[in-house]
Amino acid sequence: MVIASAFAPGLSLAPSLAGLPGMGGANPLAVVSPGLDLESSFSSLLEGLGLTPAAAHLVWLPVPMLLVLVAAVVGVLVTVWLERKISAAVQQRIGPEYAGALGVLQPLADGLKLLFKEDIIPARADGLLFTLGPVLVVVPVILSWLVVPFGQNLLISNVGVGIFLWIALSSIQPIGLLMSGYASNNKYSLLGGLRAAAQSISYEIPLALAVLAVVMMSNSLSTVDIVNQQTGAGILSWNIWRQPVGFVIFWICALAECERLPFDLPEAEEELVAGYQTEYAGMKFALFYLGSYINLVLSSLLVAVLYLGGWGFPVPVEWLAGALGQSVDAPVVQVITGSLGIVMTVLKAYLLVFFAILLRWTVPRVRIDQLLNLGWKFLLPIALVNLLVTAALKLAFPAVFGG
Repeated sequence: MVIASAFAPGLSLAPSLAGLPGMGGANPLAVVSPGLDLESSFSSLLEGLGLTPAAAHLVWLPVPMLLVLVAAVVGVLVTVWLERKISAAVQQRIGPEYAGALGVLQPLADGLKLLFKEDIIPARADGLLFTLGPVLVVVPVILSWLVVPFGQNLLISNVGVGIFLWIALSSIQPIGLLMSGYASNNKYSLLGGLRAAAQSISYEIPLALAVLAVVMMSNSLSTVDIVNQQTGAGILSWNIWRQPVGFVIFWICALAECERLPFDLPEAEEELVAGYQTEYAGMKFALFYLGSYINLVLSSLLVAVLYLGGWGFPVPVEWLAGALGQSVDAPVVQVITGSLGIVMTVLKAYLLVFFAILLRWTVPRVRIDQLLNLGWKFLLPIALVNLLVTAALKLAFPAVFGG
């Protein structure tokens, strides 16, 4: 989660703020040393123990992906616990209380229960597609974490088309949902799978247009560049002020992509029993559950990256260095900004997770026709207009809108 990998050689652990573009220009004060190359340090340690450089590199390769998997699962456990406690507070209940302090071990107990439940495949189901469906739902979501930055160099893979890669990976998930619904040989499951595919297609387009407006201002598809473009003036340089309409569109579409209430039509229990999940049990059902919550945390992290300045502080880093009486390239400033960057990214993401959970327990579910009308007749035209207005403002005010 916080280690530069072999996918992007040369990335370092400490944040390098050199040449950060601010509100339309470079920041001459932000010049920071490249910091520690963790991959080289790890390889040197293993070579000191007698391994060859090639063997040390092979040992390093799975480490970043393992950290991403661990971070995603821990994020899910925290989110499930928050879901239970916040829903209990909304309904004036206590919620989980006895499984660990304040019930923090309850999500772990749920996971263990699903792990040991019997895995049943219906007799008339297509066994291969039935098994592949949940895998196609979870794997693209976990892979999308590769492009989420927690700092200037605190990400797994700084690919130049990170946002495009995320949109491409997210479009695979509906295939898994439709495959699961079809393979179950159950009318409720099939209807749920069809709804999931229709919902995803309906909301992916306005979501992509909202992202395109941010990309246009940042002149880059890289998640790191998009955050760097929001670092010139602290909180005032965040994209939410220049893209308020895009922020709302993106957040609504992200909730619909995650199938959160009021957009959980593919698994509406009053109509479809459990939708595409109806015939699933044990770990296959747990994979759907896991994928949904990983996607929620991922979407919140991307909202923080695209619109809320990512790892950026509400105040410019130069002010922080001045308050400490240090230059911006001092090691103590490096460590503080790197640590606070991770904390800020996670805090912003979980603030959005809190609002998503609160929304689930306060808003009623919409009908399927209302959901599709919202996507095609309302969000899509507004997203197109927002993109055109952003292009016009970029030409008229290049210093503010990233000319």
